[in-house]
Amino acid sequence: MDIYFLIKGIIIGFSIAAPVGPIGVLCIRRTLTRGRLSGLVSGLGATTADGFYGVVAAFGLTIISNIIVGQQFWFRLVGGLFLLYLGIKIFSSKPAEKSASDKNGNLLSDYVSTLFLTITNPMTILSFAAIFAGLGLGSSNGNFISATSMVLGVILGSALWWIILSSGVNLLRSKFNTNYLKFVNWISGTIIIVFAMFALIGIVKR
Repeated sequence: MDIYFLIKGIIIGFSIAAPVGPIGVLCIRRTLTRGRLSGLVSGLGATTADGFYGVVAAFGLTIISNIIVGQQFWFRLVGGLFLLYLGIKIFSSKPAEKSASDKNGNLLSDYVSTLFLTITNPMTILSFAAIFAGLGLGSSNGNFISATSMVLGVILGSALWWIILSSGVNLLRSKFNTNYLKFVNWISGTIIIVFAMFALIGIVKR
């Protein structure tokens, strides 16, 4: 294990996950409405996608990266439409009962939805490819141990951010009654719809 690259990976994973985009909004909303576990599982879906893209970038899997980048129009279109669907669904939904919040089906859906949204964002692979190439890990000649340490660090850093976010938001959960949760749905739904519209407009302008 290369501690130097592990620490670098943690910093990179944390930094990439931390900016509050649509995944962050989903995590916050799900934590407030369904509990910390729901928000955490949502974040871990994004962490899994980050880990996958980290592997692709670190080990120079050019066939996979070329397919993703070459078909980015369709990835962005599908991701944008799914994001729009989620935004509309959240905006129009009523606050769920707490007793139904921890069902395995809901947690699986939380995980898969954020995994899908992150996987369908080609900018993620481009970001990792640029970072890893700059560190000399983006080719078959790269150091296997260093690359593995970096990928593990990215996963740990990303997961750390979602643990902090879901735990922090969960501290405020008790202060939100049904009326407040309705506003949470409206606000988070609107924000996600805006993200989706920007994503879809960006495709048209390309």
